[in-house]
Amino acid sequence: MIAPEAERGLVDALLPPEMARRGEALGVAKASLDALSTLTLGILAGAFIALGGVFATTALAGATPAAWGPARVLAGIAFSVGLILVSVGGAELFTGNNLIAMAWASGRVTTGALARNWAIVFAGNFAGAVATALLVCLGGLHRFGAGAFGIAAMSAASGKLHYGFAQAVALGILANALVCLAVWLTYSARTTTDRVLAIIPPISAFVAAGFEHSIANMYFVPLGLFIARLDPAFVSATGLDAQARDLSWLGFFVANLVPVTLGNVIGGSVLVGIVYWFVYLRPIGRNAERAASMR
Repeated sequence: MIAPEAERGLVDALLPPEMARRGEALGVAKASLDALSTLTLGILAGAFIALGGVFATTALAGATPAAWGPARVLAGIAFSVGLILVSVGGAELFTGNNLIAMAWASGRVTTGALARNWAIVFAGNFAGAVATALLVCLGGLHRFGAGAFGIAAMSAASGKLHYGFAQAVALGILANALVCLAVWLTYSARTTTDRVLAIIPPISAFVAAGFEHSIANMYFVPLGLFIARLDPAFVSATGLDAQARDLSWLGFFVANLVPVTLGNVIGGSVLVGIVYWFVYLRPIGRNAERAASMR
């Protein structure tokens, strides 16, 4: 006997047109949230992504700095815990909120409301990620595994400051296209299990491929900076002096955070949000869908 809810299709994942409407409604809700709640949830999201970074670094600890392949795939799977915490636990992530562009394109969110949300969430993400990096350093995690965690962390932080501007933008576009596709897939979910399973593959892919995510970098680079400044004895003992010299707050902002954030906005808002709005939510698309349903 078929259960009533199965007959109504309530156990099936939502299809893309319904996902687009859900995404649009969520964008309106996010843009309407008060500033204090938005900031608080932004801080949580920054911390959640940072915790994913801790897990990913643990997965890479002990691997050679040039490790590529299975080790990075494992790190990507580990890092996905960050977006799982954001999505299931409830938090405001700047890169995911780039999908508010769908509601903006529909005219349901003003440009001012969009900019307000992005600015507050970005600031909250920064505070949460940097605070978590400081706690990780003060907790001495960089000395765990005979220093393997710290070596992996310093190598990751230093490596992020060696891209050219255009390269960093391109890597940011690719990263947030995958992050927003992960968020987009969660719009089809009816259960927590659906959400988790939708998130892991795209997030694992962007980490394994070496793409650049602005909020993750708010944890990775500051952690390297904190290790270099607060534990110079560890840096010297592990031969990480060159990596430590590479790191500076100005270098982080200019060489990484600014171009990567620009790329993230393009990848998430345009390549995912606006494209799906164009297909499913623009007036012509809605009229076509409505006409098809009446046949």
